[in-house]
Amino acid sequence: MKQWNNEEFFTHWHGYAFQEGEFMGQPYVVVFPEKGTENGKWILKTEYFGAFPETELALLKRGYHVANVKTTSRWCPDSVTEMQAAFVDFVHAEFGLSEQCIPVGMSCGGMQAIFLAAKYPEKVSCMYIDAPVVNFLSCPFGFGRKTTESATDEFIKARGLDEIAILSFRKHPLDFIPALTTHHIPIVLVSGDTDTVVPFEENGKLLWDAYKAAGCTIETYIKPGGDHHPHGLPDVSPIVHFIEKYSK
Repeated sequence: MKQWNNEEFFTHWHGYAFQEGEFMGQPYVVVFPEKGTENGKWILKTEYFGAFPETELALLKRGYHVANVKTTSRWCPDSVTEMQAAFVDFVHAEFGLSEQCIPVGMSCGGMQAIFLAAKYPEKVSCMYIDAPVVNFLSCPFGFGRKTTESATDEFIKARGLDEIAILSFRKHPLDFIPALTTHHIPIVLVSGDTDTVVPFEENGKLLWDAYKAAGCTIETYIKPGGDHHPHGLPDVSPIVHFIEKYSK
């Protein structure tokens, strides 16, 4: 039974074979590289599977698998991180792939990658995050530079934190950055410098500055004049080379 809305798209996922099923009540998909190229390493696309897939497609050509388990909310209540951590173990046991994944996270998916790597560093080798949500005061609440998109109602429903509660909340993604630097999780970061949805200076830059101060590995690509979309780079080679260098 097809678990995804666009059956035609996923039946012909760019020419690659895939397997889908259900994990902890949520649909999942694992996409396979061509036989003979497999290297046992794999990408966990944390959110928005199928969106801006250029990096995933380049890595599939190099023998990486690509996987996703559908989240109950993109705003990542704790149950989402726990499910993703368990999914890493499942993919390792079920498909014989690495015990460590490479999270690829865009926007809210970048936030999810931060939570997963901070709470379960043994399950992550490196990660690629793109315009990540790092500071809830900025996105979705817009307490800094006003943004062009608001998802506060969705966030409040998912996390039960309103405008008052968020002011004293101490578990933003940025609060987990010290765990990332402690465990030296290598990161490749991409963002636009004029992002109107997740402003870089209020989000990704906090991660970049913390990594530089700690002397940790972060390779950052800032797109001049770049907005929130499109994610990625015109040429994804630098992202691919970083992942090939640091993935296990």
